[in-house]
Amino acid sequence: MRGLTGSGDGTDRTTAGRGSALRAGLAAGSTAMAGLAAFGLLCAGCSTGGTGTRDEGPAGTQPVAQVTPSTTVPTGTAKPAARVNAVLLIKADPEVGGQIRNELKPCAGDEYPVDTSYGSLTDGPAADVVVNVMTCGDSVGVGTYVYRRGADGTYENVFTAEIPAVYGTIDRGDLVVTTQVYGSKDAVAYPSGEDVITYRWATGRFTETDRVHNDFNRALGEGDLPAPPTTQN
Repeated sequence: MRGLTGSGDGTDRTTAGRGSALRAGLAAGSTAMAGLAAFGLLCAGCSTGGTGTRDEGPAGTQPVAQVTPSTTVPTGTAKPAARVNAVLLIKADPEVGGQIRNELKPCAGDEYPVDTSYGSLTDGPAADVVVNVMTCGDSVGVGTYVYRRGADGTYENVFTAEIPAVYGTIDRGDLVVTTQVYGSKDAVAYPSGEDVITYRWATGRFTETDRVHNDFNRALGEGDLPAPPTTQN
């Protein structure tokens, strides 16, 4: 889980195995009996397959950008998700806070602090895109966004969460957003707890369906444990 002080892609796997066929025959004869013949046939086959992919607000109404999807089709039976330029989506999206858009720059070379996931969230004509924007130094999430692809190829922002230490994921068709909770004296690496909120798409927007709060043990992460006493013989 990633966090924020105040961020890609779905995966497909398909396996299949095929057995082999064996055919054998045996015949024997004698002078006292008529010919006797026996044949056996054994066929075995197996096949397995599988697929997998990794603040509440109203849906936006303005298309963000048109991105030409990749034409590369991976092997397997699952329908590939069209990949997008997540950085372009964020920078062209007026729903994204100006500070986040302006400060979204490469951390090293051309690597941006952006995670992107693809999956079915809004029952749209194509896979939805979840984009998490983070900080370069400590990978703390500063914004989570969901984009829905329209029939014309443009992407519409339908969810925005710009909260300290936020990170969104796709879980079996639901959007799960986790925000870390900090006390006044908490270090970035050691929050006091977290809120895990589940959203489901209904009537054109995401609606909260579940909320879980976890309190963390404050004794953890406050320093190294003392070394055990030594025994001398």
